[in-house]
Amino acid sequence: MTILYDHHMIQTNGVNLHVVQAGPEDGPLVILLHGFPEFWYGWRHQIPYLVEKGYRVWIPDQRGYNISDKPKDIKSYNLDQLAADINGLIEATGREKVYLVGHDWGGAVAWWTVLKYPQRIQKLVILNAPHPEVSARTMRHDPEQRRKSRYFLFFQLPWLPEMLSSANNWRVAVESLISSSAPGTFTDEDFEYYREAWSQPGAFASMLNWYRAAIQAQPSSPPSPRVSVPTRILWGAQDSFLIREAPKMSLEFLDNGELTYFESASHWLQHEEAERVNQSLSEFLR
Repeated sequence: MTILYDHHMIQTNGVNLHVVQAGPEDGPLVILLHGFPEFWYGWRHQIPYLVEKGYRVWIPDQRGYNISDKPKDIKSYNLDQLAADINGLIEATGREKVYLVGHDWGGAVAWWTVLKYPQRIQKLVILNAPHPEVSARTMRHDPEQRRKSRYFLFFQLPWLPEMLSSANNWRVAVESLISSSAPGTFTDEDFEYYREAWSQPGAFASMLNWYRAAIQAQPSSPPSPRVSVPTRILWGAQDSFLIREAPKMSLEFLDNGELTYFESASHWLQHEEAERVNQSLSEFLR
């Protein structure tokens, strides 16, 4: 089956997002949200599978990434703005509700979107991203999570993280992906695509502004921390950046939630366990 990938620039919440679209126009719609330091290509193992199952799939480069718009001020990257981007994207689909899937920072945006705009989400799937209340709680009180998140503070520095990450053809950025994933997870070809995305003018600084905004421009509180939308959490248990207990703690905020651990997988779950993740998506979304 040949998959046709359509590339569009879609205006939402005052920015233009590059959105890759695939699958039958009348299929149930799934929006896939990537995390750091990826872009739409981070879902390359899921897109063909979902299309073959009959889904329409939209995969945005979120603001600041690849060829999407890159506002310069840090406050433009807080979760209120990022979730409003996705709400506008849902409006652009013409659908009442969509299925929303997010990994890493994309998971954080997915959580915030379902908290702020629950009426727009049919079902929610989260990969290695804790509920916002759990994220805040563990960052404040859990020594292991604070240790795993030390890079968060480094990313607050101006210009230096960008300079170190991009030096020697993005050696540090590439090595961080290699060291935190199972051997062979990312290929040389993958890294060429990533380098091209990272090298877009202003992209890497904008990507890091997500971390800066998390501390320097915190969003408003949602009406309630509880999630009523059916939610499935998929978790790579060997995550270098997040504690194992985070998804169990996240279940406390779900009215209809379930959790699956992938014991041998790292933070990069949808790459390392693509087949099992795809099967889980198909089972849950249908």
